[in-house]
Amino acid sequence: MFKFHMPTKVLVGESCVLENPQELIIGKHALIVTGKSSGKKSGALDDVIKVLENNKIPYHVYDKIENNPEINDMARGGSFARTSGCDFIIAIGGGSPLDAAKAIGVYATNEPKENSDFELYDIFSGTYKNKPLPMVAIPTTAGTGSEVTPYSILTLHKEKTKKSFTCVHSFFKTAFLDGRYTINLPVLVARNTAVDAMCHLIEGYTNKKASPSSDYMAIEGLRIIGKHLDKLQSGDFDVESCTQLLWASTLGGIVISQTGTTIVHSMGYELTYFRDIPHGQANGYLLCEYLKGVDKARVQNCLDALNLKSLEELKEYLGKILPRVDNITENDILEWSSISIKAKNVASCPYPVTQEMEIEMYKNSLM
Repeated sequence: MFKFHMPTKVLVGESCVLENPQELIIGKHALIVTGKSSGKKSGALDDVIKVLENNKIPYHVYDKIENNPEINDMARGGSFARTSGCDFIIAIGGGSPLDAAKAIGVYATNEPKENSDFELYDIFSGTYKNKPLPMVAIPTTAGTGSEVTPYSILTLHKEKTKKSFTCVHSFFKTAFLDGRYTINLPVLVARNTAVDAMCHLIEGYTNKKASPSSDYMAIEGLRIIGKHLDKLQSGDFDVESCTQLLWASTLGGIVISQTGTTIVHSMGYELTYFRDIPHGQANGYLLCEYLKGVDKARVQNCLDALNLKSLEELKEYLGKILPRVDNITENDILEWSSISIKAKNVASCPYPVTQEMEIEMYKNSLM
C-alpha cells in the first residue's frame, strides 16, 4: 500500500506570474517574503509587485530572510504579518525564503507566548489551533523543491543543528516556475542547488518509503538533470535549460513530500550549521558514501538516468563542480555524528545506520 498527496498547483513557463494574476492573488492583503536581494535581482519581485498594483492589492515586503532561517526570526516575521493585517503570503527566493514563509505563516496565526497553549517550539508539533496563512511560491533557485513540500527547515542554535516541521496546511497553493528568475544565478549557486535536487531525487528513490509513483518522478527528474550535467559544469545556461532544471527540482520536492529524505540530509545539516557550507554542496559530499550501502540495482537505475556509468563517475563529476572542503578533524566528525544520528530520517534509510557508520561516512567523504 502507498499514498500520494500533492495539493500544490504548478505553473511552468515564461511570464507565468504575469499571465496568471488569479493564481497569485489568494487574499486581500499580501505579505511578500523574500531575501535581501534574491527577489529583486531575479526580476520576480518586480513582476509580483506589478501584478498586485495592477489589481489594487495592498502589500508589505518582508525582506529580512537570511540563509538558514532561525526560529526566533520566524516568530518576528509572523508578528509583522499579523500586525500588518496581511492575509496571504507570496514567497520569493530559494529554499530559505520559501521555508521561512511557511514558518511565518504559522506564527502569523498562532502567536507564540511562554506558558501558553502555543509556545515557540510548538511549531514542530505540526498541529495548530489556527491554520497558517495561505501561500504561493516563486522559486529563484532550482534545488530545494520547497515550493511543493510541506517541510520547513529552521536553524536551532540550542540544538546546534537544523530541524524541520511539517504540516498539511504548509503546502503552497500554487508554485510558479519561470527559468528567467534563475538564469542569472552565480554558477556555484546553480551547481549547489542542482546537486540538492539530485540528492532529493536519489534519496527519495532509495528510501524505505519509496513507492511506484515517487519512483517514476524520481527517475524522470534525474533524467532531466542528466541532460544538463555539461551545462552545470560550464555554467552556460539559457531560459529553457533553467526552466527544465526548475522542473527537475520541483519533481524532487514532490518525491520527498511522499518519502522524506535520508541521512545524506541529516548529516549534511551539520556541515551547514558548523561550517556554513551551502546545503546542496554539503549533501553532495556525502551522497556517494551513502549510496555504497544501497541496493546495487537501485543505484544503477539512478546512474542510468543521469547517463553515468558508475558510482565512481558520479563521485568524479561531483568533485569537479563542488569546491573542496578542508580542515575537518576527527573531533568535528564525532560531534556532528552524535547530533545527526538522532535525526528522524535515519529511520528512512534502506539499511540500518549506527553512529559508527556515520563517522566512517564523514571520514571517507571529507578527510
